[in-house]
Amino acid sequence: MQLYEKTAGELHDMLRKKECSASEAVESLIERIDAVEGKVHAYLTKTPELARATAKKVDERLATGEELSPLAGIPIAIKDNICTKGVRTTCASKMLENFVPPYSATVVHKLEQAGTPVLGKLNLDEFAMGSSCENSHFQNTANPHDLGRVPGGSSGGSAAALAAGECTLALGSDTGGSIRQPASYCGVVGLKPTYGSVSRYGLVAFASSLDQIGPMGRSVEDVALFYEAIRGMDERDLTSAQHEYEPLHGQLDGGVRGMRLGVPEEYFGPGVEDEVKEAVRAQIGELERSGAVIVPVSLPSTGYALSAYYIISSAEASSNLARYDGVKYGYRSENGSSLEELYLNTRSEGFGDEVKRRIMLGTFVLSSGYFDAYYKRAKILQGRIGQEFASAFDACDAILTPTAPDTAFRFGEHTADPLKMYASDICTVTVNIAGLPAVSVPCGKDKNGLPIGMQIIGRKFSEKTILTVAKAVEALRGGYHSLPQIG
Repeated sequence: MQLYEKTAGELHDMLRKKECSASEAVESLIERIDAVEGKVHAYLTKTPELARATAKKVDERLATGEELSPLAGIPIAIKDNICTKGVRTTCASKMLENFVPPYSATVVHKLEQAGTPVLGKLNLDEFAMGSSCENSHFQNTANPHDLGRVPGGSSGGSAAALAAGECTLALGSDTGGSIRQPASYCGVVGLKPTYGSVSRYGLVAFASSLDQIGPMGRSVEDVALFYEAIRGMDERDLTSAQHEYEPLHGQLDGGVRGMRLGVPEEYFGPGVEDEVKEAVRAQIGELERSGAVIVPVSLPSTGYALSAYYIISSAEASSNLARYDGVKYGYRSENGSSLEELYLNTRSEGFGDEVKRRIMLGTFVLSSGYFDAYYKRAKILQGRIGQEFASAFDACDAILTPTAPDTAFRFGEHTADPLKMYASDICTVTVNIAGLPAVSVPCGKDKNGLPIGMQIIGRKFSEKTILTVAKAVEALRGGYHSLPQIG
């Protein structure tokens, strides 16, 4: 097995035992990127020299016998809506095509302190708005399991790079499922943490009350390890939470015996493909045979959640993206004889169709005469969804659902129908609306060999519980799986 195929935990053990060096691990990943990136197209910016320099420092510290972070020397890649000082951060948009941040996001700073080599910045749907990675201004990223299919979105580049062996760990962001849905499509593990547990400072804002940075990896333990490194209070993010976090890495082997796991029928209704339902229900059966107690629960407002999500998220996007006006930074149109024309032309030329669609929707629902009819009602529903989850957790420790209603679809299959594309998030948006943690873990494959994911939802700050269930699912399936053959 090549070093690029190793998990973060395996690489850490090898580095500790001096069975390989950090530089060797980085070179293995760089060679892998060179070999498959021309087919996968996961990276927007590659930073091999930066990764090599960090790895060299880690090797020098290891040579002195210094005890290092578990992530030291572990090659990662970062979704390109997370700011990296001195490295281009584009949000996959023409608007920020040449933007180089003067500072790093808090999560990036933490990883730098840990000695984590950064291989580059990963593709996404423009400004994280999309479910297929087809809305990038620069390129389409392919699913390594089938290069003719999408990797999901918006963190499609992160999921695809992991599945292709082009990084060991990846950072993503999740506003309505943007970590979990691509994790499901690409057969990797993705955690959307509790809102406020990971600093959003340096994350380019889409919908501030819903956005959350989170870790992605090929194994549950890797994701736990990564989450421990990036979580915590940050004075620069006023929404970050003060909380006493419990250890995770190496603490997830308790199994599910005696756990009460809720199953809401609303997530197994029309719109969810039969193969997905069957795979998730089969995995639920395996958990029950392992000693879990399966409890029926109800989340009756689920059917309205998608509408509420797109109203709230688009309203916040309309406000957040108003800063891109061609004056302060970013793209500036060369056309326009007045300030109003400069604004109009800059935004018309700099934003893609999906971003403009959501800005227009958000501006509409916030406008006079429509605020009460749409935005206010969506916020009321947001509170109700939170209450329904709280009631469900009175009866169970975690909730099990499909991650996505389908498996990876072909390029262009949904682009002409935005509503069908939006429906890809039907199983995930409630988690962001309620600010809860959730993880997607592979639980099977469809008839075409495409991955299917199970979503495990928990109470706020119950990441240990949901990752323990995910670890049990992973163990029942024989552990994490080898990389797919890339055609």
